[in-house]
Amino acid sequence: MMSSSLTQRRSSGLVQRRPRDRQADPEEDDEEARRTEEQDEEDPEDSKETRLTLMEEVLLLGLKDREGYTSFWNDCISSGLRGCMLIELALRGRLQLENGGVRRKALLSRKVICKSDAPTGDVLLDEALKHIKETQPPETVQSWIELLSGETWNPLKLHYQLRNVRERLAKNLVEKGVLTTEKQNFLLFDMTTHPLTNSTIKHRLIQKVQEAVLERWVNEPQRMDKRMLALIFLAHSSDVLENAFAPLLDEQYDLAMKRVRLLLDLEPETEGAKPNANELLWAVVAAFTK
Repeated sequence: MMSSSLTQRRSSGLVQRRPRDRQADPEEDDEEARRTEEQDEEDPEDSKETRLTLMEEVLLLGLKDREGYTSFWNDCISSGLRGCMLIELALRGRLQLENGGVRRKALLSRKVICKSDAPTGDVLLDEALKHIKETQPPETVQSWIELLSGETWNPLKLHYQLRNVRERLAKNLVEKGVLTTEKQNFLLFDMTTHPLTNSTIKHRLIQKVQEAVLERWVNEPQRMDKRMLALIFLAHSSDVLENAFAPLLDEQYDLAMKRVRLLLDLEPETEGAKPNANELLWAVVAAFTK
């Protein structure tokens, strides 16, 4: 069934290089969301036009610079982008997991709850948020990844699928001046592509990912920036993390991959129970890695 598809798809692990019961604290979560949005606004390296969502960052890592499309063989990025949406909404204070209870239910058994339906300013995020808010009874993280991806056998739930997500994200990046739009002929059909036009922004993104596991490595996930932590996990789950590490020298590459493996070997239940952890983030991680 579809409930096991995510686990089966990730069973191969890392891509290979080519030659205590914590109760949710509303005030703490609100403060975290406020800090996240303020950090975006005050980032000295990013202008408002080039601030990217997690979904846009993962897609940008996966896009071929000149060709302007993702690999035809990548069947992971679709569900990975839906995981990005859930975490992005959680980091913005819109979603959270239901209370774990005295017996502490497993992260993947807990339902996703709409904490705030305030518009995010992003059409895709607001569309996903609307689905989650209006769905009763609530669904789990893994169910939402599958529903938003259209991976369900239930015809009554097909309306949850978010369509043309990659194309819509690419258009967002065109509007932000990162990509451009072209038409390419593939013998039997024409396809709209989005080649890279602003290499500085992509270079900055790749450098940021590399530094997180090299120069700025802290060896404690709870001390890492939550957005960067999510980006590393979801880029791996979407099979695009290799693109950020491929330019590295062999020694740097080996060290970066070793540290990524350390993150992948973490137990989401344990990490999600630690102080200041975002439980929904770790529930998404569990959906892709366990």
